[in-house]
Amino acid sequence: MMIQAGKGGRCPVGGAGGRQGSNGPYRRYKPTRTDVRHFGAPSTMALTKDHILDALRGVMHPSGEDLVARGCVINIAVCDDQASVRVCMTQGEPNTPQPEKAQLTRMGSVIDATVRGAASEQGIANLQLITEFVDHGGNVVMRLSGGKVTTPESKRPEQDTPQNKDATGVPGVKHIIAVGAGKGGVGKSTVAVNLAVGLARKGHAVGLLDGDIYGPSLPTMMGLDAMEQQVLEGALQPFYVHGVKCITMGKLVDTDKPLIWRGPMAHGAFNQLVERTQWGELDYLIIDLPPGTGDVPLTLAQSVQLAGAVVVCTPQKVAQDDAVRASGMFESLGVEVLGVVENMSFFIGDDGKEYDIFGRGGAQT
Repeated sequence: MMIQAGKGGRCPVGGAGGRQGSNGPYRRYKPTRTDVRHFGAPSTMALTKDHILDALRGVMHPSGEDLVARGCVINIAVCDDQASVRVCMTQGEPNTPQPEKAQLTRMGSVIDATVRGAASEQGIANLQLITEFVDHGGNVVMRLSGGKVTTPESKRPEQDTPQNKDATGVPGVKHIIAVGAGKGGVGKSTVAVNLAVGLARKGHAVGLLDGDIYGPSLPTMMGLDAMEQQVLEGALQPFYVHGVKCITMGKLVDTDKPLIWRGPMAHGAFNQLVERTQWGELDYLIIDLPPGTGDVPLTLAQSVQLAGAVVVCTPQKVAQDDAVRASGMFESLGVEVLGVVENMSFFIGDDGKEYDIFGRGGAQT
């Protein structure tokens, strides 16, 4: 991997300078075995699904069975210091009076206290717990998320007032950096993930937004597949893994079905992710853009104030041409190109030597 800084650009990750290239500071990144990280690998935390299941076996369903035996535990996922739990209960029995709201709230509070107690004992600081009560028709009557009662309608953030309508940035976020590319398959998402995790390891508060609406890869790269998306009072709650707050369209739609949306729909969906996520205080928000120069990059430049952009390419001529167009797009929008990353240029053999099977130095052209 090679990093080329743009004119006047400074990489937020220290030490990205190097020998002078034709257009500025230039550095080749040589990975080592200790650099290899399997994002989303099994957690080494003490908490397991069995801990939560054992705790919920102590909570009784009105039928007399415990919640686990009753089949009310829908999903449990653990990653790093975050756990995601979903419990779903059917109200009463057919043709019988349905429990009152106060009774459901008390039941939800018992479930919340039980799960949080089990998670806290094992050192889990971030818990996403969703408890739903449904009628026999499958309709959600009440939902408790984050210890608060929400209505089924409130889970749709598009009904709420946007947090930010002006191009003044996202509330609480100091710097927003876009990672883009002129074409797909050049490792743009990999660079975005490594940039976010690298900044987090340096002690910064970092968020990562998967802006590739049509082909989101963050669920796989950050190990979010088994996690449940949580919505609290109309705001999307980001996942917290590897020290980074993450949000992705991949957790809001059916993963088995392609998104067949026209430009305005993608435009609106991207705005929802940016504006309606409860990011909190962040030093950096890294946005992984879709490839090309379409609606989403334009929407981003018009809706938030970017600190700069990073362009990713490979040594091949066709990728370089597209990277030039991507850089031109950012410049035309008044966004500074912080640098160009040349990815997949070589591999290191067992003998320790570098082999330039795809060429070298394309980012300098």
